[in-house]
Amino acid sequence: MNSIPDAEALYIELLRGVKSLLRHDTRLVGITSGGAWLVERLQKDLGLAGAPGTISSAMHRDDFARRGLAASAQTHLPFDVNGADVLLLDDVLYTGRTLRAVLNELFDFGRPACVRLAVLVDRGGRELPVAADFAATRVELPASKSLALARDGNGVFSLQVEESK
Repeated sequence: MNSIPDAEALYIELLRGVKSLLRHDTRLVGITSGGAWLVERLQKDLGLAGAPGTISSAMHRDDFARRGLAASAQTHLPFDVNGADVLLLDDVLYTGRTLRAVLNELFDFGRPACVRLAVLVDRGGRELPVAADFAATRVELPASKSLALARDGNGVFSLQVEESK
């Protein structure tokens, strides 16, 4: 990858894509932490009533023993999941393993009518058959690198590339 995409420009593209996916009863749910940041801002920018949901993958991860549980990574779904139209938001879609864990967590709360996914960045490299309904961009990175959303004190987004752990 030659340059890191502008996260604020990608957010505008994500906003456009999410608008096209919204139905009258869609509930936004952000995957902690980058997706939760996106949902917080999308909820406001779209003028949606109510509080958005946040969901953690921590309890259902296949690497839970190694990663543990982060104090900030808590699921909060302020609506009845049963029969809901859920639009999951995440910053980066890579292997699909986080999404698998999030779906398990979501179904612990009930059975939604529909679950869709929108992401800021799809970086390919899937290990599971998972696809986003909308991705603001696609970026290819070596497996030795990780890509994550960062947010400064003013709420401005940026993307960070680091060596994978």
